Amino acid sequence: MDVREILAKSILNRCGIPGIDFVVNPYIGCRFACKYCYASFMGRFVGKTVADWGEYVYAKMNAPELLRAELPKKLKNKGVGKEIFFSSVTDPYQGMEVKYQLTRACLEELLAFGFSGLVSILTKSNLVLRDIDLFKKLPRVSVGLTVTSTDDGVSRFFETYAPPSSRRIETLTTLNKEGIKTYAFIGPLLPHFVAQEDALDRLMAAIAASGTRDIFVEHLNLSAYIRTRLMAEMKGEEKAIVEKFYSSQSKEYREELDKLVRRLLKKHGLRLILNQTIYHKEFQKEPDKAVRIV
Repeated sequence: MDVREILAKSILNRCGIPGIDFVVNPYIGCRFACKYCYASFMGRFVGKTVADWGEYVYAKMNAPELLRAELPKKLKNKGVGKEIFFSSVTDPYQGMEVKYQLTRACLEELLAFGFSGLVSILTKSNLVLRDIDLFKKLPRVSVGLTVTSTDDGVSRFFETYAPPSSRRIETLTTLNKEGIKTYAFIGPLLPHFVAQEDALDRLMAAIAASGTRDIFVEHLNLSAYIRTRLMAEMKGEEKAIVEKFYSSQSKEYREELDKLVRRLLKKHGLRLILNQTIYHKEFQKEPDKAVRIV
């Protein structure tokens, strides 16, 4: 495991995701090592390959200080009407956050600055519960958990070192009980959901039972670099399952899955954020890569 402490050139960066103004990525790399993660291409900026994803984490040690300096320069009126997202190409609450606490320190900088916009967070980790005290002080916050299955075995296969899916559902439950606004991110929609409608049904039922009502849903992104990694990991799997992965990129497949998603949303009383299932190629631009390794 390659862990380094680095100095970044900037930390509050414009975000290419529609609806989000700025993004903060306190780390490069992610130990959760999710096999489908689009952010695995980030390795090319630090001398790593896609295959190395999950084997390196670089902590941006000056992230809080940079944020303190950049906030007044980049945000007018304390950021009213703006959204800052944690994080687009890393998990802000992966294990290294226990040691470095960069995400927490950045949230504290937002509080000290008096940021009045929306702070949105997306993670797979129950470590996010540590910062409930800060969430309650922020004027507007929304905390999301990525949940791709109710089967911990499935999550363990695709999300190697991330907390199990069941713990993420428990985390949503706790956040809701604490009065924190939440959302769930079902992304990617794993291809078996078309053949196993009950699996997606159970997932949405679990999310609804947690008290969460808003969800993002995203189709599987099978860009060449992700497909290569996934197929290498799936050697020995049934041919039908592998074929499902390839067919998931067709328009017909996506339309079929969209119909299933909308039917289950209605059944469980859930709201689809953006009112559409996300297709990654249309939603992501080039992310932050301004770093200097020391």
